[in-house]
Amino acid sequence: MPATPFHILVDGNPVLIYASRNGSPDKVLRILDPFLDKFWQERDLSSEQADTPGVLVAQLVVRFGFEFSEDDFSNLKVSTEFDPRAQYIYRIEGAHAIEIYTPSDRYHQNPSLGLEGCQSIKVHAIP
Repeated sequence: MPATPFHILVDGNPVLIYASRNGSPDKVLRILDPFLDKFWQERDLSSEQADTPGVLVAQLVVRFGFEFSEDDFSNLKVSTEFDPRAQYIYRIEGAHAIEIYTPSDRYHQNPSLGLEGCQSIKVHAIP
């Protein structure tokens, strides 16, 4: 399995999801697109919005654990700190978009820079 570490951030939630493999945009978006489409439909139907960022992070951890971890959950974590190994960072912006960033050398040397040490490479609309 390719080792392409990545983070997922959800606006309105301070935690970062980190996975140490399978983080290329084609793989991550193939999972996120249908997942987020269904998630937002369910949230709209329930009219429940107050805790959406927390619910979304919890469900993403479960989803990516199922997709990537198999019997080895050591490649998935939740933290409040950026990991210097991340090659992509996906920021979920409300119900309509995912912004994809690539970390710079500055980020890799000092991951506490967060998104300030990254370059936005694409804003992906959620279908």
